[in-house]
Amino acid sequence: MNFQELITSRYSVRAYKPQAVEDEKLLKVLDAACLAPTASNRQPFQIIVMHTRDRQAELLTIYQNDWFVQAPIILCICGIQSSAWVRRDGKQYLGVDIGIVMDHMVLAATDQGLGTCIIAAFDVENARKVLRVPADVEPLLFTPLGYPADLPGMKTRKKLEDLVRYEYW
Repeated sequence: MNFQELITSRYSVRAYKPQAVEDEKLLKVLDAACLAPTASNRQPFQIIVMHTRDRQAELLTIYQNDWFVQAPIILCICGIQSSAWVRRDGKQYLGVDIGIVMDHMVLAATDQGLGTCIIAAFDVENARKVLRVPADVEPLLFTPLGYPADLPGMKTRKKLEDLVRYEYW
């Protein structure tokens, strides 16, 4: 699949088949995360791979939608602020780095025929407890990873001329 087809076919999957994700496909998704550019190449993240089998009730305390645990795998990207690059004026780039890493994983998953849905609105304290995340690490983004059991809906996006300015504001 070429890049334009890839970015066009990616969508937020909210229904998953119980079919297992092959190890080779999971590794390609995880490798994509390692290849993601981060500020000053600090790579201030860790990825937690969770298998949902026999853990649905526990995982649903993190995000309370049934489709979250339908996929056989859930991925969580955790940020490590102490490892992240900070601009001279104090601007922190951890969030930018984590967003890029997730985007790489989502696109790699799509390329492998897998579905994802980026989740940022979750119960942070329950995530910390369930994942046993240390105090200096922050769970930032989740996604289920599995084979889609739904079809993409219609994408609505703003027009290019509403989003792009040339030379000045």
